[in-house]
Amino acid sequence: MPHALITGANRGLGLEHTRQLLERGWTISAACRDPQGAEELKALDPDDGRLRLFAYDASDLTAAATLAKSVSEPIDLLFANAGMMSPQTRGFGSAASESMIDELRVNTVAPLALVEAFVDQVEASEMKVIALQSSRMGSIADNDSGGGYGYRSSKAALNAIGKSLSIDLAPRGVSVLILHPGWVKTRMGGQNGLLTVEESVSAQLDLIARAYQTDAMSGRFFHVSGEDLPW
Repeated sequence: MPHALITGANRGLGLEHTRQLLERGWTISAACRDPQGAEELKALDPDDGRLRLFAYDASDLTAAATLAKSVSEPIDLLFANAGMMSPQTRGFGSAASESMIDELRVNTVAPLALVEAFVDQVEASEMKVIALQSSRMGSIADNDSGGGYGYRSSKAALNAIGKSLSIDLAPRGVSVLILHPGWVKTRMGGQNGLLTVEESVSAQLDLIARAYQTDAMSGRFFHVSGEDLPW
């Protein structure tokens, strides 16, 4: 059965990815900061050994290497989903701060550290897919409203990393997807979102399934609808 490692699996999109993949028969290594306190995540456990919880803090750049000591089998889908948005960096005037550094660490550098720690296990799997949870706010061409200095820059940088990964990992047969989940009703997206988490995740999983056994989607920036987004 296929195996996914998902970060930020305790809430929002990560929690829903875990739920839907478990329903499809996958084995899930679910990583989050506080597994013991992740009650919603633990409630998904089908009691058949397919859900395993691990501690992982994306703000700690050693966390991926530590996690790799506990998760050693092939990984069909490595989903760098954990992320953050700081309210302190949204507007001009005080955005250049330690809060912006925190966003870059969590949203940009941590996903790269995750891939570097687990790429051998992804390559050893059948599917060989890496998914990066990005955002349309990382599109420079699509920015017509300004603001969002920390979040925009962290996601734009993540997109650049994803593109480079798609080139560097192509000889190893690994596909790298850069995904925008849409405007989703989550704690981060707010209740005015246009999609439910169920709708967003279902569409993202369709994109991931399409990427299996093809390199045509690797290194592209996808809207949840399947359209290519501008860089």
